[in-house]
Amino acid sequence: MNSYKNKRSIGPLHTCGSVAVSGDGSRLVTCVAEEAVLTNLLTGEEICRFAGDTQSITSLCLTPSASQLIIFTSAPSLRVYEVPTSTSKSKIHPIRVVARAHDAPVHVCTIDPSSTYLASGSADGVVKVWDIKRGYVTHIFKGHGGIVSALKFNFPRDPSVVVPQNILQLITASVDTRIRIFDLNATVNKDQSALRPIAVLEGHVSVPRALDVTPDGKWLISGGRDSVVLVWKMHAKSKSAENAKGKGKSISPALVQTIPVMERVEAVGLLQTGHLVPSSSASQLRFYTAGEKGIIRIWGYPHTEDQEEQRQIVEAVYLPSISTIVSVHADQNILFYDLSTQKLTRQLIGFNDEIVDAVFLSPNAPKSVDSHIAFATNSSLIRVYSTVGLDARLLTGHTEIVLSLDHGAGGKLFASGSKDRSIRLWAPASADNDLPTEWGCVAICEGHAESVGAIAMSRTLGEGSTTSVQFMFSGSQDRTIKMWYIGDVPLVFDASPQGQSAMKCKSLTTHKAHEKDINSLDISPNDRLLASGSQDRTAKVYEINFSRATGDRSAHGEIKLLGTCKGHKRGVWTIKFGRTERVLATGSGDKTVKLWNLEDFTCVKTFEGHTNSVLRVDFINHGMQLVTSASDGLVKLWNVREEECTATMDNHEDKVWALTVSTDERTIVSAAADSVVTFWEDCTEEQEQENEAKRAELVLREQDFMNYLSLHDYRRAIQLALAMQQPGRLLSMFKDIRATPSESAADASSVTGNGAVDEVLRTLGGSELARLLRYVRDWNPNAKTSGVAQGVLYAVMKLRSADDVIAAFTEEAREGILQSSGQESVKSTTSGNTALKELIDAMIPYTERHLSRMDRLVQDSFVVDYILSEMDDGMFDGQDIDTMDVDTEVSP
Repeated sequence: MNSYKNKRSIGPLHTCGSVAVSGDGSRLVTCVAEEAVLTNLLTGEEICRFAGDTQSITSLCLTPSASQLIIFTSAPSLRVYEVPTSTSKSKIHPIRVVARAHDAPVHVCTIDPSSTYLASGSADGVVKVWDIKRGYVTHIFKGHGGIVSALKFNFPRDPSVVVPQNILQLITASVDTRIRIFDLNATVNKDQSALRPIAVLEGHVSVPRALDVTPDGKWLISGGRDSVVLVWKMHAKSKSAENAKGKGKSISPALVQTIPVMERVEAVGLLQTGHLVPSSSASQLRFYTAGEKGIIRIWGYPHTEDQEEQRQIVEAVYLPSISTIVSVHADQNILFYDLSTQKLTRQLIGFNDEIVDAVFLSPNAPKSVDSHIAFATNSSLIRVYSTVGLDARLLTGHTEIVLSLDHGAGGKLFASGSKDRSIRLWAPASADNDLPTEWGCVAICEGHAESVGAIAMSRTLGEGSTTSVQFMFSGSQDRTIKMWYIGDVPLVFDASPQGQSAMKCKSLTTHKAHEKDINSLDISPNDRLLASGSQDRTAKVYEINFSRATGDRSAHGEIKLLGTCKGHKRGVWTIKFGRTERVLATGSGDKTVKLWNLEDFTCVKTFEGHTNSVLRVDFINHGMQLVTSASDGLVKLWNVREEECTATMDNHEDKVWALTVSTDERTIVSAAADSVVTFWEDCTEEQEQENEAKRAELVLREQDFMNYLSLHDYRRAIQLALAMQQPGRLLSMFKDIRATPSESAADASSVTGNGAVDEVLRTLGGSELARLLRYVRDWNPNAKTSGVAQGVLYAVMKLRSADDVIAAFTEEAREGILQSSGQESVKSTTSGNTALKELIDAMIPYTERHLSRMDRLVQDSFVVDYILSEMDDGMFDGQDIDTMDVDTEVSP
């Protein structure tokens, strides 16, 4: 029977707050509830989670080297973390915590290019500059007229100047629409006015949301919610500037250009045209803007790729090393754009919410099978993920929530049914690469009067190279089943601007099928039968009669009822044909799965084990196994022949609505209302190899144990038995030692009867000693083994001190406790003491019972001695035993 294990999961990636990306674009930090999550973008694997303080995260940032993460929470506290380079199963705890970093929540923070200083701006208009390494505040800037909305360090690095510049500035913006420039070289000790801004820039009429400065420090750009971008010329620090400053004059940057953007700007940034090449004029500056329209605009390039408008962009990050812009949208999605091609290269979906259906897709078949998977959530958008990472695409078209998905033969074409009463067919766009990422709607089916909750597409390929399937069925809340002709639907979507529009499909027949909502449909592998499951607690099987369009004759199709499967006590949520045999499986709200004979439509098997409604069912392993998912959050594997559950897979906390099996049956994907997608990988061969390796290792260890006993190497024998966790072998060995007479004076005087065993017990390691005492506790209750248990316990107590025993349990506890910040010794000591107390409490009652039994036995032995002595003195008194008649038989 096949076995499966959790290979990977796709959970909520980003639910709120800020986002940080490493400079090489390989790692991403996002906020999920009150925790920060670090994700490997190349593999889609979650690297670690950073432990929070149960407060929401208001701002975060990564150092340029991505070695440290700084997080501000609503407490408001400052937490500094070391970023791990490898996957960590345990949460990462902060290396430094400032409990009261500000008096109000911090909404913006940034780090200078040298990873030396951190700037944070709070809601009360206070900006603080921190020394990251030493953890103290170097500057405090006040005077902002409200919430600080943007921060930017200005550390010029002009390659044309031989002598390094000594300009260290912090540029701030706030809701009072003003931009301020502060000098970080000045200190309050020299001049009380040093903490005042050296320049205040006025030009915006609404909140400036983004700032950026050129590497040479000559140009500053700012973007705000007044829908403009302002270009400022910064004055380089020179002798004339120093003289002017010495005379008490301030030199302010000059506004040289106002660029209307026609949308509220939430992010703006300068693009590098070369390696720190200074720009001589404002017209040579190249920058990007992002805002309420949800698109990235590039200014200064000859052309910009047209983008589809999306939800508002709340944040954007420029990664110059890989020429990529990352945009964070209000719908929690994260998009990566390549500046060289000006196209979308990767899209990450932050939160899928409740997932209701899933289906594998094979857009590149037969080159690659099941390279993508589509999900329907409680949204009008369909998510199409790559099966090897987190890259996904959102398909728009439906106007209401998508309820059901299904793919046709070959896996290229798939259909979706929605609450908008329509069915849409989707096909991959033509592409030169092996993994096309664009999908489009190629056909629409309309005609139902209510929501479409079930879809089934033809399971066999049609004739010709332009079509894959010939017909499709849909079930609705209007209690009807419709048959659609889709033989003319193309397999490829034309993604060009002049591409084809979605065609309208023709309904071949409409059949009144059930008395209540239709929940599920399925077509047999040979396209001859159709099955439907409904809330009316029945499943029905129909014969499909279909004829293709030939010449002047149009396609014709109809269905004929063959039989009804009755037996469920609640509505039927799912239905599935066997892939090899003429059987039908149904899952119901009555918590059972039933297997039906298609000859007489009787129930032949019933599977019970779920504690709530069974929502999905499918066949695997040539029909020998069933896989089911239910509202109890579990996925179960069933042995069809034995009618028993062989495995329960648990990785969800809510109803598992979606369940789909790959074409090769090596992967099962389950998705639930908890927004978690789990990939269960076939591990049958791997598990068999592990079991075989364990059996071979066990045989070798058993042979080693017997060899050690024959050589009287009791140390290795005892250690090996403890390592194998085989108390029975230890018990037999101690019995043999007790039963073997001593051969030397040293053995006769030993505690255990063998000097070598005494030496082993005297020097046994801490965790091994604790395990041996646990075995003694298990032997002690049984009267047959209590003698050995008491003998070993006596030997340990004579040969080891109480401190040794306490240290043994402490060491055992330390080995079982995960390393945590500064609490390992306390936890291990407490756990060790608790374990030792429980062991003693378990041994005392049985030891007292054995002692009482021995006392009674000793008393009984005195009685026997007394009787024998009385018999010697009375019955045989005066009689000569030698003269007794030896022929007389004496009964025993």
